Amino acid sequence: MVKTLPLWKVIAATLVLGVMVVAGFWWLKLHDFNIRFAIDDGIDVLRAGGPLVFFGAMALLPAMGFPISVFNLTAASAFGAQLGMAGVIAAAGAAIALNLALTYWLARYALRPWLERAVGRTKYRIPVLSETAGWQITLLVRITPGPPFFLQSFLLGLASVPFFTYMWISWLISTIYSAAFIVFGDAILHGEGKLALIGLGALAALSLILHLVRRRYGKKRA
Repeated sequence: MVKTLPLWKVIAATLVLGVMVVAGFWWLKLHDFNIRFAIDDGIDVLRAGGPLVFFGAMALLPAMGFPISVFNLTAASAFGAQLGMAGVIAAAGAAIALNLALTYWLARYALRPWLERAVGRTKYRIPVLSETAGWQITLLVRITPGPPFFLQSFLLGLASVPFFTYMWISWLISTIYSAAFIVFGDAILHGEGKLALIGLGALAALSLILHLVRRRYGKKRA
């Protein structure tokens, strides 16, 4: 049975979080911090590095746990004028493909002995999958909210899902999500409300579709 926190603890945690947020904004106001200028400065730094450095980092850093969403939300603002929206999405898709291949190799081969020992110290066990279960497990892992992107890849690599199955399902779902976040991030940073709503609507629709798919195949795999 899943344990729930007492109501008073939830209320107390919410109040503490609210006080921290208010205090943070007050501190920023006292120090004349302008979040718009800070974001613009950050975008300028990314743009100065060039698309090769940016998308190269997008391929490598998420394998070490860096949030891939940071790249998705800033990619178009940094390089949309240079590459166009389609070019940014294509470059992000290429970076995701390289990241997926890297994390799979790390989990299944390079770091496997160490990862197996680490998992062996816990109550969990590395699953042994049948050949026909690989695509369903990959699909469920990729559409289940919660686990970070890199952790999903490591779990699938450890489970020895066939590379081609792992790759095409992971790449397709991740790139669709990435494209929606790229459009949404660019719209937010440029103050384009209608485009932001389109991006947000696309994310909501995609999440709903994946939720329905997860319910269907989750019952089968149970």
